[in-house]
Amino acid sequence: MENAMDEVVVTKFTHGLIGPDTGFFAHVRNGGRIRAVTPPGCWGPMITPDFRGGHEVTQPVYVEDAKVGDALAIYIEKINVLSEASSSGTMQTNEAAFTDDPFVAKKCPHCGTPWPQSRVVGIGEGSIRCAHCGAEASPFHFGQGYTVAFDKARQVSMAVDQNHAESYAHDAKHLAALPESSQQYPILLYAAHALTGLPVRVEPCIGNIGTIPSRTLPDSHNAGDFGYFLVGAHHEWHVSEEELDEARTDAHLDCRDVREGAVLIVPVKVDGAGVYLGDAHSIMGRGEIAGHSIDITADITVRVEVIKGLSLLGPLLLPNIEDLPRIARPFSEAERRQFSELGHTLGIIPALDVLPVQFIGTGKNLNVATDNAVKRAARFMNVGDDEILNRATIAGEVQISRLPGVVQLSLQLPRELLEAKGLWNIAYEQYLTS
Repeated sequence: MENAMDEVVVTKFTHGLIGPDTGFFAHVRNGGRIRAVTPPGCWGPMITPDFRGGHEVTQPVYVEDAKVGDALAIYIEKINVLSEASSSGTMQTNEAAFTDDPFVAKKCPHCGTPWPQSRVVGIGEGSIRCAHCGAEASPFHFGQGYTVAFDKARQVSMAVDQNHAESYAHDAKHLAALPESSQQYPILLYAAHALTGLPVRVEPCIGNIGTIPSRTLPDSHNAGDFGYFLVGAHHEWHVSEEELDEARTDAHLDCRDVREGAVLIVPVKVDGAGVYLGDAHSIMGRGEIAGHSIDITADITVRVEVIKGLSLLGPLLLPNIEDLPRIARPFSEAERRQFSELGHTLGIIPALDVLPVQFIGTGKNLNVATDNAVKRAARFMNVGDDEILNRATIAGEVQISRLPGVVQLSLQLPRELLEAKGLWNIAYEQYLTS
């Protein structure tokens, strides 16, 4: 086996696909770090006609000791915004420029060449041209688009006017801070300029992070909602619902709480796990209801630790304590005293030795995603769905991560269960040692 390193710095990307066919960039030791400068996610790859998926993620890293049936804890240590400007907005599609799926099955709307090579001619939404026939070839345009500029410290941003947006479009690759090996066209080329003057905070998070699926999929479709577009498709990455559920690891979770300080615990579905990163955002509101937030180039560092024998159906998240819903936060000392006093009065010992865990659920809509999270939690706790429903209603909460179908289900879990799963120490360090 290749020598495992203490830190791997990834410099290659997968051109829209993720899975066993993309190979491993390098090997990292159990407990080591992975660092990468990740290019923007959605819009750049979306408008680039030869991409096979909606993102541009890192080539996976093999983690020493990780085997199928284990889990992997990913500690998010750093997310630094590198982009000086970015564009985003609501999307419209050119139906002549794709077949089944505009993120995956692209073609030239004029000559019909699949995944055509292309070139940039000028700026604006007609600037991406088929190299074969010269026709405008991008399958995506803005419904309403905007461009933001970041301050030098990357602490705040603001939507700019037309003059600035057009100036940025002429220097798009530099201002987007694209890594050298990135192959996407920067969305700044479109010179979008709505919402001028809108102040936008900077709270970076990672939208696509985890382990590779057990079969190769478009990178943006490694989740139950976007992945559903692969069911019954006519391109080569088509799957059945059962095949999707078996393969996916739900790494494309678009959760605003997957940020510095959070711990993401993910299933291992191939030996070596295959950790990959991408689709960082400068900020994202819950639901991401525009379909896309502000995609950025980011310098990301994570640490990885194998949890042997922890078989998961999907990701678990231990967010920063301030990101937890209040109903699921660890009890304060005052609350613990009150519960103990009530328990003494009733002659019942209160179950206070608990800590919060979030179950990520995904599906073709929010109802299916919520049911997915409930069933994952029920399997984890070895209880019926009804108990999860009750716990999640009076001592937990469901939050929307992304429309159409990613949710976070927060539950308070007992120490003995977390110890048996190998998670108590991780949760204790996350919530009780600061």
